[in-house]
Amino acid sequence: MGMDAPQSPTTRAGAVPHRWTRVEEPGAEAVVAAYETVIAGGGPAGLTGGYELAKHGASCAVLEADPRLVGGISRTDEYKGYRFDIGGHRFFSKSGEINALWREIIGDQFVKRPRLSRIYYDRKFFHYPLKPFDALSKLGVAKSTRILLSYIKARLLPIKPERSYEDWVVNRFGRVLFDTFFKSYTEKVWGMPTNAISADWAAQRIKGLSLVEAVLSAFKKPGKGEVVKTLIEEFHYPRLGPGQMWEAARDKIRGLGGAVHMDRRVVRIDHDGSSVTSVLARDASGKSYRYTGKNFLSTLPVRELIRAMNPAAPDEVRKAAESLGYRDFLSVVLIVDRAETFPDTWIYVHEPGVRVGRIQNFKNWSPDLVPDPGKTSLGLEYFCFEGDDLWAMSDADLIALGRREIDAMGLVPAEAVVDGCVVRMPKAYPVYDDVYQQHLAVIRAWLSKLDNLELAGRNGMHKYNNQDHSMMTALLAARNILGHGSYDTWKVNTDAEYHEEGPSDDEQKPGVGRLIPRRVASA
Repeated sequence: MGMDAPQSPTTRAGAVPHRWTRVEEPGAEAVVAAYETVIAGGGPAGLTGGYELAKHGASCAVLEADPRLVGGISRTDEYKGYRFDIGGHRFFSKSGEINALWREIIGDQFVKRPRLSRIYYDRKFFHYPLKPFDALSKLGVAKSTRILLSYIKARLLPIKPERSYEDWVVNRFGRVLFDTFFKSYTEKVWGMPTNAISADWAAQRIKGLSLVEAVLSAFKKPGKGEVVKTLIEEFHYPRLGPGQMWEAARDKIRGLGGAVHMDRRVVRIDHDGSSVTSVLARDASGKSYRYTGKNFLSTLPVRELIRAMNPAAPDEVRKAAESLGYRDFLSVVLIVDRAETFPDTWIYVHEPGVRVGRIQNFKNWSPDLVPDPGKTSLGLEYFCFEGDDLWAMSDADLIALGRREIDAMGLVPAEAVVDGCVVRMPKAYPVYDDVYQQHLAVIRAWLSKLDNLELAGRNGMHKYNNQDHSMMTALLAARNILGHGSYDTWKVNTDAEYHEEGPSDDEQKPGVGRLIPRRVASA
């Protein structure tokens, strides 16, 4: 997985051969390479785009900043033989094309895994999604009575107007149930108080349920053919983790004559106002590499893309880009000296007294992620902002925090934790406030003037999409480059389906786009 050395030219039908020369730049030596398409970013979108191009004989280079690993947030990291996700990544899509592409890339390396995910609260496990009878029985008679009375009060005296996520949920479930199962986890994930998130997100995210409707739904069965991603009972998963998928994609691109260059952080994008002309990347030592091409595909975070533009984007575009925010993420991996801990694949932690938000049980994702069958590895996920107190903690302090919290929760005694490591993932989730679409519209309008630049992926489009969605945007972008169609990648919805008609990016309308939290508008 190390850095690629310059390869000898590989000529294929219709392809532009690699050409390496050396030129002098002020302060650094630059290696120049010419490809038909240059792709910034080696995550699911970048590698999918590269694979599609390479399959059709078009030369391409995927530039990945990491010196070792491909896959972005879908990579699989390793510590002393223990493999682990940056979060958990189920391989399930409503898109038959994406399901087939996964199989094409990884072959027989998929394993079928049972899904069990529960909510952990008050040292008890609750079914996820909530099953009312299960929840009420575990909460006890006293709290169940308070929940019922709170619900009746909310129905008789609803909060008006409903401005926040908190207002919306309280009106439909009551204050006590809201405080128990909604408030803590939502605030951990998004770093925003629930009374600052707009009610329209709740209206979409929770799909209009009331407590009564939730109870009645326990007796209903899904309609024939109905599949809900959240509720699937089993899913496919690469035997060695999601990174195995993207390592295979990397190898296939190279085998088809394309290139994947590691340790190449894109720092500058040269353009003439109508087209991108080249990309400048640097490795960890500071050496520069210039890539020229006919077409360019960016999966970089939009803010970084605009920062890299040379000449600089207009002031209003740069201001819009700087207004885009990101939620960061770190995972504390604990090695536990026990063959089994709990049966869940992952659990949601609604305990307000601990900072961990979710816990992955990697052995239950795939036994092959754990080299010693007598041990277990757990991933404690903390949602944070780059530079805050969690992010700034030393690895040793974070491992100590994870050990304390998992002990305090009664899941694993602290003394059973024998080792651990920490992985930080900046820009894991784009932040979607009430004005991000306005900023994105300004940026898109300016970028549309660059006729050979395509965008794809979660951060590349600042859209809260899943892995399959990111892949579909990249497939369509690659087909645009190949001349196999003219697709508006912004019309890919969250089921990785392309819609020929209808709004392309109004993500706040019911049924359109990803369900995202927005800040409450000023009164």
